Amino acid sequence: MLHTLWFFDRRKKRLVEEIIDGKIVLSMRAIYQSKVGLGIMDKGAKELLQSISEKQGKKMNSAESAKDIQPFLKFFKDQINMAEVKYPLDHFKTFNEFFIRELKPGARPIAYVGRDDVAVCAADCRLMAFRTAEESLRFWIKGKKFSIRGLLGNLPFSDTFTGGTLVIFRLAPQDYHRFHFPVSGKIEQIVDIPGCLYTVNPIAVNSKYCNVFTENKRAVSIISTADFGKVAFVAIGATMVGSITFTKKTGDYVQKGDEFGYFSFGGSTVICVFEKDSIALDEDLLAYSARSIETLVSVGMQLGVSLKKRTQLPLSTSNTSFYVETA
Repeated sequence: MLHTLWFFDRRKKRLVEEIIDGKIVLSMRAIYQSKVGLGIMDKGAKELLQSISEKQGKKMNSAESAKDIQPFLKFFKDQINMAEVKYPLDHFKTFNEFFIRELKPGARPIAYVGRDDVAVCAADCRLMAFRTAEESLRFWIKGKKFSIRGLLGNLPFSDTFTGGTLVIFRLAPQDYHRFHFPVSGKIEQIVDIPGCLYTVNPIAVNSKYCNVFTENKRAVSIISTADFGKVAFVAIGATMVGSITFTKKTGDYVQKGDEFGYFSFGGSTVICVFEKDSIALDEDLLAYSARSIETLVSVGMQLGVSLKKRTQLPLSTSNTSFYVETA
């Protein structure tokens, strides 16, 4: 039995389906969308998820796991383009080496290179964009305890982002799992926040019984920019993804589109928070998010334009018509 999630493909300009095993969906609903399920979580299942993730991580780093690469490619045959991958398939000695694969230079063009007032998408993912956290609670996040301050771990800089703009980048297992900078600037700090490893699937995010983004393990980075003020970049761990690895460090100066790090095996999420009134997000992203529909985007696609510099908005893929054709 298969379950379908629908999302809008920004490049193809049409609705397409994301297939998930129906048994997994039923299990997630039982756990994350009921008081009984979350009660079980509170009585030790959180530790079980941690243990499962650690064991699976070790398995996917073993030489034996390389045999799982071909079945994985077969299952996601239309969603993984090996022509973009930097190394041939026989280069990967473990499944996790393949999972954190690099792409060839130029595989992800960066929108408006040289214009730091244009922000870009941070990952190959399904994206939701909201002008405020309050909008995200109306259309997507149903956890009763969600707030930007909670997302940022109640750290001293959290109040900088009060009333800020929120962009959620959800990576599925088949996606390229390296994440990139949406803006140019300097990394001021990276703070690790311990937590659970709930799934980041919409079934959990849309549940009023679960608070994925404020309870999961995450790393909060603050990027200081000339065009957007401060930007919070939150890398969130999930079931099977205990490991968040950064390839840049505090104090580094970075350009939008530069690689920032990667998630090991599983699917996970990045959330970017911009200061209030600092960015005008592309209208097509906002329009689909307001209908609770994720948008499939790639690293480097335009995300929005700085409001702090008040420059003229460049041309963008801001088509707000709603396509209903399917793949």
